[in-house]
Amino acid sequence: MKTLSRRTVADDSGRPVFSYVEGTREGRPYADLVEVLGPGAPELILRELPGWVVSGDEELGRLLLTAGARPLRHAHGMSRDLRADPAPAEWAETGHGIVACDAVPAAEVFPAWRAAYPPGHPDHQARDDDAATAELAPLLAGRSYGPMLPCGGLLLRDDRVVAGVLVGELRGEPPSGGPWVLDVFRDPSPEFAGLGAVMLRRALALATLHGLPALGLAVTEGNPARRVYERLGFRLVSSSITVIVPG
Repeated sequence: MKTLSRRTVADDSGRPVFSYVEGTREGRPYADLVEVLGPGAPELILRELPGWVVSGDEELGRLLLTAGARPLRHAHGMSRDLRADPAPAEWAETGHGIVACDAVPAAEVFPAWRAAYPPGHPDHQARDDDAATAELAPLLAGRSYGPMLPCGGLLLRDDRVVAGVLVGELRGEPPSGGPWVLDVFRDPSPEFAGLGAVMLRRALALATLHGLPALGLAVTEGNPARRVYERLGFRLVSSSITVIVPG
């Protein structure tokens, strides 16, 4: 698994004020999983991280929005405890052709993945195909969060990818870290309705069979897929707001 180091930022007196995991998002430096350690965090973030993408709890996010930050995402972390609530083994059988996430070139995964988030979808991002591919390719190759876990996979119809679940492992322990659904998608054509849930059930069943303690995911506020996740046993564990700090 890729090691994600946590950085701590102190105020002028040397007192730790907040910490974060550093990365990149949409071509910007990204302070993820921000933890407030002391007073003055919003002010210090505004001073030290201009132009950065910053993701933390709802309270911090709202303070940054009030200070002029631009909203990117309001999301909710959900988790299913597979020890207390193991998924049925029969969910692993889908009746469809499934391949590993790295078995198909990113260019062949891209059409269904891109189509899954059309304008009007809560997770739609207005960017060109090159920028979107630059996010998907390293994810599939295991360079973003480490190797994809085998409970994920891609569903094929007529040798074409039409749905998928990408599962990696986030820093930390469940329910806020550990095995994590990084993306679940399907071609939005009516003939493929329900295949995202099929793949997610499969992921839960295989994660249970492989002895994983839990499976987590994040869902954007307003995304109706949250109801599907709740039916599959995922429960709310946290909420976050992601913003772009004024430059």
